[in-house]
Parts: sequence; structure tokens; C-alpha cells
Amino acid sequence: MTTKNQLGLFSLTIIVVSLIIGMGIFGTPAKVAATSGTSLIFFAAWMAGGLIALCGALTYAEIGIRLPATGGYYKIFSECYHPSIGFTVNVLILISNAASLGVVALIGSDYVSDLLFGAPSGQVFNVMVALVAVCLFYMVNFMGLSTSSEMQNIMTVLKLAVMLLLIASIMRGITIAPHGYLGNARVYNTGDYSGLTLFFISLVPVFFSYGGYQQTINFGNEIKNTNILPKGIITGIIVTIILYAGINYAYTRVIGFEEMKNASAIGALLCEAWFGATGAKFFDMLMFLSVLAYVNVTLMSNPRVMYAMSEDKVLPKFFSIRHPKTQALTGGLTVFAALTIIITFLGKEIDNILGFTMFLDGIGMSVSAATIFILRKRKKNQSAVNGTWVRWTPFLAGVFVLSYTGIAIAVIIDKPMAALSGVVLLLFFASLYFIFYHKKQKLS
Repeated sequence: MTTKNQLGLFSLTIIVVSLIIGMGIFGTPAKVAATSGTSLIFFAAWMAGGLIALCGALTYAEIGIRLPATGGYYKIFSECYHPSIGFTVNVLILISNAASLGVVALIGSDYVSDLLFGAPSGQVFNVMVALVAVCLFYMVNFMGLSTSSEMQNIMTVLKLAVMLLLIASIMRGITIAPHGYLGNARVYNTGDYSGLTLFFISLVPVFFSYGGYQQTINFGNEIKNTNILPKGIITGIIVTIILYAGINYAYTRVIGFEEMKNASAIGALLCEAWFGATGAKFFDMLMFLSVLAYVNVTLMSNPRVMYAMSEDKVLPKFFSIRHPKTQALTGGLTVFAALTIIITFLGKEIDNILGFTMFLDGIGMSVSAATIFILRKRKKNQSAVNGTWVRWTPFLAGVFVLSYTGIAIAVIIDKPMAALSGVVLLLFFASLYFIFYHKKQKLS
């Protein structure tokens, strides 16, 4: 890996922010407002989510230093537990991420249609726009990490600038009423539930709004200096916390806390505060920019997991092929893009089967973060770990693991069938590993 194809602090921070801030923050707060009951619980949930994310940031920063590897999110499962666990969890994550990418690309097509025509277009138009977006950033990533990283930097900086503009809508001193609400969506109140219950219910969507940064360790040995990793992850989380706090405050000021409960397209309302009726068009552009940034960073991260799995011979050698000049992971990149395109052709219905990912993320985050205790016990790469912050990592990791275990339990209680689907799929892929790969590794 040449220096040109390695990540500096700014690029790494941008990747962290890109992995966390997607389309959700322009809609999820309406759901959190509906589940929290009061503005106090609403802001407390977002604050708690940010603090837990900081705990996770410091945990994964040390994990990344102790085990710097391309496809690090696979490596930590494989080395600390067993290759079967690394294979099972990461194959599910790869499929889920490809499905999510296809769905998000299709959703982005809706915004393009509204921007151009002022109304939804047919499925053919949506699929074509989604395919163009995936193919475009497939080519960008084919040109190497430096090119895809530079493109990500530009798109994310533009997106963050627009978010700051939306936060500044509070200076307009006007109130914008929602134009519609999500049908059949439930509104919780303190008369039916205790404040503590509402707080924990609200944490589920908040935690997932903060998720994604753990994939930063997939770029492990592609970072110029291991000391950059904790700085990049922590800076990215802090930037996210500040932006989330600002935009949520703007929602409550411009829309009103009670009025925003289960309101649709609340991000568009902040645009409307600035631009009036044309604000919807501005919001369409913002959302499509968010989609493009998500497409690029997803194509950057996931092939690196495939590469690591191929190195361990749990995926075919094809997935470890690199371009001789750009060092792009052409094998994994091609397969992941192709999988996304296939799912895109299946249409939005695929979104109906993605509920189990909430359960899998809760399990995956808690189990992966717990590897810090194993790596510390083994004194893995001990000489590279320095700084006073590492003294607190075991405590912070414990808080993080318990928090995400609680999220997994909450999903089991709230959506038992989704959790059951996740367990069934975990068992299915674990069986595949022992049937096809375990024997092969024994023979080798």
C-alpha cells in the first residue's frame, strides 16, 4: 500500500462522520419525539446516545490500534473468537449492507424524481437512477482509495455545510407546521409509561442513528499512522454529537416538540424556513447528496471485509484481488456492487426483510467491542498503545457492551420475529461455515 493510497486524519474523520450521518437524522428525530413523551426525555436520549457512542469510539480506537488490518471488523471476530463467528456475522452484515445500499439508492431516486418532475416517477426511472449511482461510485472506487476518499471528503463537507445552514434556521424566528404525519404511527405519553421506560424505548432509534463508525477499523493498515485512528474516530464522533444536538434543537424550535411527533420529512421543514416553498427542492438535493455519500462510503468499506475473509480462506481467492496500479480491491468491489445491483432490481420490497438487522447490530456491536478485553489479555501490539485515555477503555467498553446488549434485548421484546429471523440466519451461516470451510481448513 503506497502512501498515496493511505488515509490521513482529515480523510479518516470524514469517513467516520459519513458512516454515522446518513438520511436518518432528517426523519428519525420525529420518531424519537413520539416515543420519548417529553422534550426532557427526548434530549436526554440523544445525549445518552452520544455519550455511549464516545465510549464505543474509544473502544474501537484501541481495538484498531491493537489489530490494524484491512477488513478489521472481520479480523477481530476471527482472531479473538473463532473464524466461524467472523464468517457468520460478517456475511450477514455484508448481505444486509448490500440490501440497505440498494434500498437507499432507490429512495434517493424518489428525491431525484421529485426534484426534476415534482412527483414520483415509475419503477423503471427509479431503478435506472439507482444503478447509475452505484455504477458511478463503483468506478470511483475502482480508481483507488485516494480517489474515493477525496470524493467522500467533498460530498461530506458539502453535506455538513448544508446541515449547519439547517441548524441556523432557528435564527429565522419562524415556525413551520408539518405537512403530514406517518400513518398508524404510535405516540407514547407519560400517562401510559414511566419516564424511564420511555427513555429506553427512545434509545433504540437513537443508538442506531449513531451507529456505523465501528466499520472504520476496516481501513486498519491503510491509515498513515496508527496514532491517527483514535483521533479520527473521536473527532468524528464529537462532530456528529454537536451536529445532532444542533439539528434536534432546531427541530424543536422551528417545528415544535409536540408538533414534530411522527411528522414526515421534518428536514424539509427546516429548508422551508429558509427558502419557503422552494425549500422542498433544496431538501431533495440534500437527500440525494446524502444518498451518494452513503453509496460511496459503503463501497469503500465492505470490500475490505471480503478481502480479509478471502485472506483467511473463508471466501474464494477472487475477493482478495487488487488492481496492480490503484490497489483497489477489484474482486470484492465488483461482487459487492453486483450484489447491490441485483437487490436494486428486486425493488423496495427488500426493505421489509431488513428488520432483523437491528437485532444483529446490537449483538455484533456488543460482541465486537468485547474483543478489547481479549486483545488486552493477550497484550496484542502493546507497544503501539499509548496515551492516558487507554486507562479508561475497559470501563468505557463495559458500558458500551452492556448498552448494546440492552438494545438487542429491547428488540427481542419489541420485535420478537425480527430477532428470531436474525438467530435463524446466524445458525444457517454458521452451519455453512462448518460444512464447507472448516473441513477445508483442517485439510490445509
